[in-house]
Amino acid sequence: MHRSRSFRRLDRVTPKNRHVIHYKRKSPSMPHCAICRKELNGISLKPRGKSAATNSRKFGGVLCASCTSKVIKLASRIEQGEMKLNDISIVDRAFVLQMISH
Repeated sequence: MHRSRSFRRLDRVTPKNRHVIHYKRKSPSMPHCAICRKELNGISLKPRGKSAATNSRKFGGVLCASCTSKVIKLASRIEQGEMKLNDISIVDRAFVLQMISH
């Protein structure tokens, strides 16, 4: 059970001066935006249901609000023919393609 790295290893010294290892489950980290790596707001670490876990908008729980609006703008510009897909950075391209396909 303790072979996986889902448990933190804590080195402790007992009162009898013995070295032992205590195992503690890692606490979950805050979710980050997939593009800018900023912490996402409005997402709880201990969800009480699906609606409490993520936002119910496009790319909710994956992208922050500013990156989501940037992707939506780029997708609409490509659909209207103002830009080409090659003009967009590789990081944004996957999300723009996902936006265009829906």
